[in-house]
Amino acid sequence: MGELRKPFLLLALLAIALVVGLELGAATLTGGGNAGGALRDSAGQLGVELGDVGSVTEPSGRGTGYLALVDVVALWTTGLFSLSLVVPDRIQGRVQGAATLVFSILLLLASLVLLIVAFVELTVMVSLFLAAPFGTLAYLAVWGFFPVGDAAVLLGLVLLLKLVWAALLLAAQPRFLQNKGLVLLALTTLLCTVVLEFLHQLVPGILVSITDDLGAVVFAVVALIWALVLLIGSIPAIVKAVRTTATTSRPTARSG
Repeated sequence: MGELRKPFLLLALLAIALVVGLELGAATLTGGGNAGGALRDSAGQLGVELGDVGSVTEPSGRGTGYLALVDVVALWTTGLFSLSLVVPDRIQGRVQGAATLVFSILLLLASLVLLIVAFVELTVMVSLFLAAPFGTLAYLAVWGFFPVGDAAVLLGLVLLLKLVWAALLLAAQPRFLQNKGLVLLALTTLLCTVVLEFLHQLVPGILVSITDDLGAVVFAVVALIWALVLLIGSIPAIVKAVRTTATTSRPTARSG
């Protein structure tokens, strides 16, 4: 690949690792506050009187957390680039295919399970909201308020770190732009972040939980696609590694 600027590559790895960490911690960083007043206001807009709702907890949503399913692919790819700094190419070539195969299978299974969870929850949300009046009240009590402001701040930070990650990769090696898979991955993760923020701003506050869950479903599908891409791409590397191992072991067998 030519001269590789190691500090920039390691900083890129740190940036994308922070992205995944923030996304996985989204449930802790957003939501959890008392949404009782906001629920009363939202119910009033629908012409429903809730009275004293007590302490109601803001839902943190699934969308931001599900972004990690896509961004973990970026973390894995950047990690493989960084691995070349400490592992000889000969050894890396033999283990990279097998490691990517295992990673893609785990990502495939995780994405499939989480897709089912998000889809079932989305179905329940929509069904309850449309089942007025009691179903709508039940929806409001559980998902009627979403911390749009907190989520926007977190998504803004995540988007900034992703841009920094992409810039650092280019600073480490401009020829990364010739890697079509890496460019497509970067565009995918940036687009997913922008789409989630758009979904949060698209509808009134009482419906944001639904659009957030819709985003989670989309991200799980995107992660499934990338898992399949990695799975298919790992097969030639495994075959090449097996052939190389078989070729290098033949002289030893004859001498024995």
